[in-house]
Amino acid sequence: MTRVPGIWQDLELGAPQIVRLGMNRLNAARVALLGTLRGNGSPRISPVEPCFAKGQLLVGAMAWSKKAADLRRDPRYVLHSAVTGPDNGEGELKLYGTAAEAGHDLRGAAAGAWWSAWPADKAIVFSLHIDQAVFIDWDTEHGLMTVHQWSPRSGYSQAKRTYP
Repeated sequence: MTRVPGIWQDLELGAPQIVRLGMNRLNAARVALLGTLRGNGSPRISPVEPCFAKGQLLVGAMAWSKKAADLRRDPRYVLHSAVTGPDNGEGELKLYGTAAEAGHDLRGAAAGAWWSAWPADKAIVFSLHIDQAVFIDWDTEHGLMTVHQWSPRSGYSQAKRTYP
């Protein structure tokens, strides 16, 4: 069976809990960290400004950037919401999947995105297809973490455990 990644809209339908929690984190910082793979296989991490349009999660990259070269060569990515402190209880959104260059219509649908000021040959827009979404919710007062998970194949699940 061929694995079919989902788009943000699939996550909205399959795991609204993750979307609600994840959107709070993405909107709080308006920046997330995108992990890609360099040509030699080592990881690279870059800040991105996530944007939503037509049910898809989009990120942009300057055409000359290493981030764009990484995704064009190997589309696998991880996106992690920004965390601003070690013990503040902020939740963590983690998305794993593959990126695909967005078409002109999708690129234009993201009104106000930074790339709209640049021609398509200078700023590339990628749609992030989601193989797995995870949100970790930290209850620091009670030492409890809740792990919300979703994938197009397995659906939604939730597990709780104490820490440390």
